[in-house]
Amino acid sequence: MTGPVHPDWETAGADWPNRDASHFIQIGPVRWHYQRMGEGPTLLLLHGTGGATHSWRDLMPMLAENFDVIAPDLPSHGFTKVQSRRQCSLPAMAEAVGTFCSDLQANPEVIVGHSAGAAIALQCIVKSHLSPKRVIGLNPALAPFRGLAGMIFPPMAKMLALNPFVPWMFASLPGSRAQARRLIDSTGSNIDDQGHAYYAKLFTRTDHVDGALAMMALWDLNPLLATLPDLTVPFDLIVAKGDEMVPPSEALELARTHPLITAHEIDDLGHLMHEEDPARLAAMIMQIV
Repeated sequence: MTGPVHPDWETAGADWPNRDASHFIQIGPVRWHYQRMGEGPTLLLLHGTGGATHSWRDLMPMLAENFDVIAPDLPSHGFTKVQSRRQCSLPAMAEAVGTFCSDLQANPEVIVGHSAGAAIALQCIVKSHLSPKRVIGLNPALAPFRGLAGMIFPPMAKMLALNPFVPWMFASLPGSRAQARRLIDSTGSNIDDQGHAYYAKLFTRTDHVDGALAMMALWDLNPLLATLPDLTVPFDLIVAKGDEMVPPSEALELARTHPLITAHEIDDLGHLMHEEDPARLAAMIMQIV
């Protein structure tokens, strides 16, 4: 490992999946935890809000058979530390990811982003932080909140994120592990007990909860969506019909309106499909690239 490790690495990270592939590096205001394995063209994995490198635990080794795979914990998620919550906005995260890859002298040919990770990948492209040949979005979260949720949720997330006691209270609640399980179950996915245990561990850590809340509070997709007509990189969307967090119809509509956007549907999985059936997702990704 290089660089200073996260203070919780030897405790909370003691059984972290693919731990032997983990590295730590300080780049500007971000102390990154990332995993890297395999040889070949570089493929970058970007997880979604509230996730971390554990979500790629089974898919990453499969992709590493053909690629040099890099998977970071995004700023203020998992074991990546930041100095300010402002670094959790979409523009700031994309810039940080670009700087991270530059510092590693890695130029990803393919970016695979799950949920909000797909939006970060596109932001990296439109702002010229990265120049991949193809982007793949797994259940991409590319639509702003609508209706009542659009009026209520962003202000609520902002209020919670700006209250320094909320992440501590949430992480310290006796039922926080059960709440984490209910949250994962609400995605429409059925993941194994080990997967639930990793999410439970993350949701009992104040810094991770704080990062997820800050990311939601600062999230603004409208400027990014306005640039999609100018997209010049092929963008493949893999969407699961059982996704109960991001409506598949949003991705299908994007594919109908842009010549470089292609949608691929899966019938029987949910929002965390890459954790439910990593072998199928690895095969689909390899077929696309």
